[in-house]
Amino acid sequence: MKLPAVVAALRAAGCVFAEDEAELLTAAARTPAELAALVRRRSHGEPLEILVGWAEFCGLRIALEPGVFVPRRRTEFLARQAAAHARPGSVVVDLCCGSGAVGAAIAAAAGPISLTAADVDPVAVRCARRNVPAGAQVHEGDLYEALPTPLRRSVDVLVANVPYVPTAAVALLPPEARLHEPRGALDGGTDGLDVLRRVTAGAPPWLTPGGHLLIETSVRQAPAAVEAFAAAGLAPRVVTSDGTAVVLGRCGRPG
Repeated sequence: MKLPAVVAALRAAGCVFAEDEAELLTAAARTPAELAALVRRRSHGEPLEILVGWAEFCGLRIALEPGVFVPRRRTEFLARQAAAHARPGSVVVDLCCGSGAVGAAIAAAAGPISLTAADVDPVAVRCARRNVPAGAQVHEGDLYEALPTPLRRSVDVLVANVPYVPTAAVALLPPEARLHEPRGALDGGTDGLDVLRRVTAGAPPWLTPGGHLLIETSVRQAPAAVEAFAAAGLAPRVVTSDGTAVVLGRCGRPG
């Protein structure tokens, strides 16, 4: 397929940025047959980032594979906020790490840190190991169960991009997310905050006094998230950007 034909096919499928996507797919394909297959799959709704094998996040190229949550540009705000609370030598944990994009971005911005990432999904763990910097650890397990015991009371920055779509709203997501990304990375329970509450309640025993927990959510959900942070004994505040909220909680006492 020639580039104009690729653009036309993508535009007919409803791709808003057909020209940009056509160039990326053309660059990713090794043969005309492979390009035709990629265009067909994209036209059927598969995420562009999965098809080309990477996503740009905070200026980094994050490797992806099928079955892994695609990092959103809005989550760059979470990564920047977390990096602002880290410094060289900080102990940082990226919980619900997915592809490892947030942890990798923090490390790139803050300098050499002690980074540990964790996710319950083995596919995500395998992918994250490709993206985090050398020396970082990636563990598989359910939230804090995945973390090594020596990290208790030593974490300076704990960041979590938890699923926060209410269960009833998952069916309303775009097909490329609803059909091609793991539901566990999207569905946050009845009000979208089930995982957030678990992360918040379990954070204090891992944080050093003065350490920070940062979690992304929506502006609408932020007041309930603040209540969860306060209930865990974390002093919360909210920062927002373009409809995305990051709730920050500071640990003022040992957990």
